[in-house]
Amino acid sequence: MERARILRYLPENYQLAAVDPGGVLAAMLGVMEGMHAPVDRLLRSIDSYFDPFRAPEPFVLLQASWLGLDRYFDWSGGSPGVGDARYPAGTDQLRLLIAEFPHLVRSRGTHRSLTRFLEVATGVHGFVIEDGAAAGLAFHILVHVPAAATPLLDLVDRIIAGERPAHATWEIRTLPDASRGPNKKE
Repeated sequence: MERARILRYLPENYQLAAVDPGGVLAAMLGVMEGMHAPVDRLLRSIDSYFDPFRAPEPFVLLQASWLGLDRYFDWSGGSPGVGDARYPAGTDQLRLLIAEFPHLVRSRGTHRSLTRFLEVATGVHGFVIEDGAAAGLAFHILVHVPAAATPLLDLVDRIIAGERPAHATWEIRTLPDASRGPNKKE
C-alpha cells in the first residue's frame, strides 16, 4: 500500500506529523510501504492464480486436485499423495483439461464426453468408443485408442475407469498407426 493510502487510515494528528519528511512517522510509513509492496503485487495479480493458462505450475496441480483430477497424476512415491505429483501428458495438457473440465462434467458418462475427455487429457485425437451391445456384450464399451496415445495407456485406462458410464465395463484396443499405411511393416 502506498504511503498516501496508509496516511488516509491514520488520525488527523498523525497525518499532520507525517508532513515532516525527516520525521519518525515518515520513516515508519516508508517501512510500512515496503512491507506491503509484495502483498500488493500479489493481490493485483491474484486472478492469474485461478486462470489455468497463467497460473504457476505448482498451482495448476493444486487446481487439478480441487477438481478431483489428481487421481490421474503419477506420484514419485509410487502411491497417491506420496512424493511429487506429475501429470503424465504434461502440464500444458493439464491446463487444457482444467479449462474444459466444467463442460466435460456436464455430460459425464456419455460416449461423446468420454471421447473428448480422452482427447483433451492426452492431446491425441482419434479415440473411438463403441457400445459392446453390437458384439453381444451388454453394458460394455470398447475404447479404440490411437497409436499415438499408446505411451499413455495407463493414463487412458485410469481416465476410462473414472469417467465411463458407471454401469459399464470396458476394454481397450489400440488402433493401428495410420501413418504407416496398410502395406508397411515395422
